[in-house]
Amino acid sequence: MTVALTEDLLAFDREHLWHPYTSMTEPTPVRLVTGARGGELEVDGRWVVDGMASWWSAIHGYRHPVLDAAIAEQAARFSHVMFGGLTHEPAVAVGRRLVEITPEPLERVFLADSGSVAVEVALKMVLQYQRGCGRTDHPSGRTRMLTVLGGYHGDTFHPMSVTDPDGGMHAMWRGVLPGQVFGPRPPAYDASPASIAEWADALRDLAARHAHELAGIVVEPLLQGAGGMWPYPPACLRILREVADEHGLLLVFDEIATGFGRTGHLFASELVTPDVLCLGKALTGGYLTLAAVLTTDRVARGISGSEAGVVMHGPTFMGNPLACAVASASIDLLLASDWPARVGAIGTHLAAGLAPLRSLPGVRDVRTIGAVGVVQLDHPVDVVAATDAALAAGVWLRPFRDLVYAMPPYVAGAGELDRLVAGIGAAVRAG
Repeated sequence: MTVALTEDLLAFDREHLWHPYTSMTEPTPVRLVTGARGGELEVDGRWVVDGMASWWSAIHGYRHPVLDAAIAEQAARFSHVMFGGLTHEPAVAVGRRLVEITPEPLERVFLADSGSVAVEVALKMVLQYQRGCGRTDHPSGRTRMLTVLGGYHGDTFHPMSVTDPDGGMHAMWRGVLPGQVFGPRPPAYDASPASIAEWADALRDLAARHAHELAGIVVEPLLQGAGGMWPYPPACLRILREVADEHGLLLVFDEIATGFGRTGHLFASELVTPDVLCLGKALTGGYLTLAAVLTTDRVARGISGSEAGVVMHGPTFMGNPLACAVASASIDLLLASDWPARVGAIGTHLAAGLAPLRSLPGVRDVRTIGAVGVVQLDHPVDVVAATDAALAAGVWLRPFRDLVYAMPPYVAGAGELDRLVAGIGAAVRAG
């Protein structure tokens, strides 16, 4: 690509295209991607390690021949057909795979457009279930959700309402969003039994005080993602399950970020089974947007008992055949690989490589879980300076708030991980 064409593309982008969480009038710099292969991106004409896996979705890396073939083969048949009143083999196949690999009671599948939409659908399911069961012991019925501080569930309105109201990027919508009930953030992953018990007592008390107006509980299990990259103990999941059962609430696990092996478990739901499970991101290996909401037969029957009798949602591109075909291929590819060893190796490499950064000025914490490595600073990251420093070290990172972190593709080898660690170190020093 010529210099003139590159400059023209970037100039038009700067003047006309919005990017996520970026000002239109004072945009931060963007880099031009002209290629991708394995765990690398060609950025501004230079091959760099992708530490983000395209926001945690491209677990198999880029241009994987199996996934490329799945897209091409389905496109040769048909690329899309409405899902209202029609079905097709790719949708049936991915639904079957999801039912097979998730906990047994989760056997009803809704195919959504994106992660945020999946959470929207899940919350609708919870509310309709309570209506279908006739639980209207509060003047407005059971219409509120219990969640915890530090969570992040998406950018559409109901997902924003269960996202941390102060640290979750959506504080400006306070008073417009539905008012939800927020409990304390779960303790750190290595918390003592006493700390876990203290958190549990506070959560139980909050749930008891609001039980008459609550419909469900929604959390990201084991790892809170964009709310702070915060891992927490599995024991907290069992406590959430007990609280939900005690008060007749549905438990929703948002595994859009954590699903498909990222935490070292195929799904955190293997540890504690929710009533509703949201999946996305890595579902298609990063090829196309697709999400899924799984629930139990009991919940499905409760929803059918509501006045609508159906889940009140139906996206135009629901069950898109291309997305479903590549999702099935991605799931098969993951399960056929020794993904636990790969995730474990990445985690070990990140833990060892990032540990020395604890001693740097301005570093508040270093933490890892599965194939996730996080360096938390004691100040907001200078995103431009940190990104430039990482790129100079041969790594693409996207820091935010006070965090420099990585969630690389599972195909990242030792050499790429060495570069990744060096890039994180460079970003931390610059940011």
